[in-house]
Amino acid sequence: MSSGPSPAMQSSVLVLNRLYLAIQVMSVRRALCLLAKDLAEVVSVENGSFLTYDFQSWREVSEWRAMAEGLGDQEDWIQSVNFPIQVPRVIRLLKYDHLPRNVVKFNRRNIFLRDENRCQYCGHKFPPHQLSLDHIKPRSQGGLTTWDNIVCACLKCNVRKGGRTPHEAGMRLFRKPFKPKRSPMLSHQLTYQKYESWKTFLDEAYWTVELQR
Repeated sequence: MSSGPSPAMQSSVLVLNRLYLAIQVMSVRRALCLLAKDLAEVVSVENGSFLTYDFQSWREVSEWRAMAEGLGDQEDWIQSVNFPIQVPRVIRLLKYDHLPRNVVKFNRRNIFLRDENRCQYCGHKFPPHQLSLDHIKPRSQGGLTTWDNIVCACLKCNVRKGGRTPHEAGMRLFRKPFKPKRSPMLSHQLTYQKYESWKTFLDEAYWTVELQR
């Protein structure tokens, strides 16, 4: 593949196990490697039906579409040295039967996504580098580092609150924190139209799959 940066390479691919259950989301680069090694196949949702392709047939379909329709949205295509290939949205592992992990990771990224990059005290949105994590009940008062005691806070509000509870600081929470039932990253990605086909495979019970690059 071309070594230069490509918007398409920043996309993600939904991964199904052999039983067509969603298990994770991975990078395009990793997905193409699995396809090239014949460890996975492309699952394409077309006119309400599922069609599957191995790497060679997906390459041929991609070349035909490129000639017939043009490359269109560059986020959907990768131009290799010798041929264009369309970015698959869903792949299926051919020899993997394990079920998805029913765990939502507790980390900074998921808290920011849960709170939509919004300070939970002033209610304004900020870029990630202008946000911090705040213990609602301070650690100095026995507060725990848990989903229901950690929120996003802008730097100004975090300083204002200091080592006090919101009540002690005369502040109110924008929204009560909670433990997400599904991966916040996955929920965020599903807001993009290009991942619309994922919803076909994402039953509520399997919405805890995590992004792995």
